[in-house]
Amino acid sequence: MSTPALPAAFLQRPIAHRALHGQQEHCPENSRAAIRAAVEAGYGIEIDLQLSADGRAMVFHDEQLERLTDAAGPVRARTSAELEAIPLKNGDGECIPTFREVLDIVAGRVALLVEIKDQDGGMGPNVGPLEAAAVADLAGYDGPVALMSFNPHSIAEVARLAPHLPRGLTTCAYDPQEWAPLAAEECDALRAISDFDRVGACFISHEARDITRARVQALRADGVPILSWTIRSPGEEAEVRRFADNVTFENYLSALGA
Repeated sequence: MSTPALPAAFLQRPIAHRALHGQQEHCPENSRAAIRAAVEAGYGIEIDLQLSADGRAMVFHDEQLERLTDAAGPVRARTSAELEAIPLKNGDGECIPTFREVLDIVAGRVALLVEIKDQDGGMGPNVGPLEAAAVADLAGYDGPVALMSFNPHSIAEVARLAPHLPRGLTTCAYDPQEWAPLAAEECDALRAISDFDRVGACFISHEARDITRARVQALRADGVPILSWTIRSPGEEAEVRRFADNVTFENYLSALGA
């Protein structure tokens, strides 16, 4: 399987987690306002995708609507038109954007790191619709973009649908207690990043508190770019940068030109 390289833009500027949210009023996570703020500041942007009932890629982190909106229930139970009409909390009228709209806002001006959220509920092989929707929206997009997911099956599907798109794995320590009901054996395999070559990944984005893991550092020694999530202070960033090539940050302003 051919493996496209991660564009250099992903290693040149820090990446704003769920865009540059929380730094000013009416700028919630994954919102148009947060995306515009990140572009204006010159940061890369990380966003999340969930699937609508009618098969559109929506920019939203959670499976459920309650934390981020005054609506309730699963995102995938609503059509894209319904989701686009749901206001985000503290958004001053901002509603849930489509991936296509976000691509139009970013317009290739900064690096865009796109996490495809697990739709299977158990990191399993029941994937396809969200990956297809994301790839369709990216047709003709001219700018540095990369797709990633915790679910290796999702990234294998991206590789099948669009082998030219840079892709990676979101990885962590996979503590079985935190990841229940995933079986301990599945946690072991995911922790070992055993699917890296199979899915044709060109980078990983790894949990900051586990960044010194031997497998992660071995990949880095082999030339694999290592991003790290989620950094929440300049001190933490300085420490993590000893072991990673770039950071995904929130709750402060990371120094540009890193």
